[in-house]
Amino acid sequence: MMNRILLAAMAMAMAIVTATAASAETLNNTAIITLTQAGLGDEAIVAKIKASEPAYDLSTDQIIALKKQGVSGPVIAAMLGASNRAPATVASSMDSPDPAIPHPPGVYLLTDGPAPTMKRIDATVSNQAKTGGIFGYALTGGIASISIKAAIPGESARTSTANGQPKFYFFFDESNPDSARQAITWSSGTNASVTSPNEFTLVRLGQKKGRREARVGSMNIGGAKTGVMDKDQIPFDYDMVRPGVFKATPRAPIGPGEYGFLYAITGGGGGGFAGGAMTARIFDFSVR
Repeated sequence: MMNRILLAAMAMAMAIVTATAASAETLNNTAIITLTQAGLGDEAIVAKIKASEPAYDLSTDQIIALKKQGVSGPVIAAMLGASNRAPATVASSMDSPDPAIPHPPGVYLLTDGPAPTMKRIDATVSNQAKTGGIFGYALTGGIASISIKAAIPGESARTSTANGQPKFYFFFDESNPDSARQAITWSSGTNASVTSPNEFTLVRLGQKKGRREARVGSMNIGGAKTGVMDKDQIPFDYDMVRPGVFKATPRAPIGPGEYGFLYAITGGGGGGFAGGAMTARIFDFSVR
């Protein structure tokens, strides 16, 4: 009689373990009580707890109830440890439209349509400065200003949209601290640690043959100025979606043309222009 009961208990325990493994069932209080009453033993139950997803109610009353049902202290301790496990890491995505999903750090354009996606904008680097207004500067003895423009190659950006008021998402390192690309996106220029869209300037780029230009300074007899001129800036708003992730949108629709989020302007001596090379990084896009 005892042998039949033992065999039946072992068969029940094996059936429970097999069914749980096959269906990847999440363990709860009832499953632990069933395994305990089947006589599986603490060692086997603890191993099962470690290999399964937890869904336990471990309030004080429930822990007492578990103990009354014969669940041992080591098994309850294993249940508590499993409930405190860090959640599984969510896989990152390059194109998911959901900003809650980790993305590699960078600036993304949210595309329109029935199936929107995120399109990552790679920064275009300018290491060439163009000057304009030299003739007027010479005629006025330096009273008129020379404009300084950062030139980037190509007449149009690789990333484009038909939306005149596009939506952008900025993913900074804080949003995904385990990312292998951490800080690589922002590693050039003076702003190696970037945490907010407020550190960027949205500008419209002038189109020339074979290149685009952004006015990033001026110089006259009174001195030199670096940075985008106020009248060349396009206002945009941004909101934090979650730590390290921001949604940004131009305040008003922008017409067809070439644009970019500019940051990290660096230069050599003489006000950043004369006697030294200038570098600017622009996350450029087109509006069709």
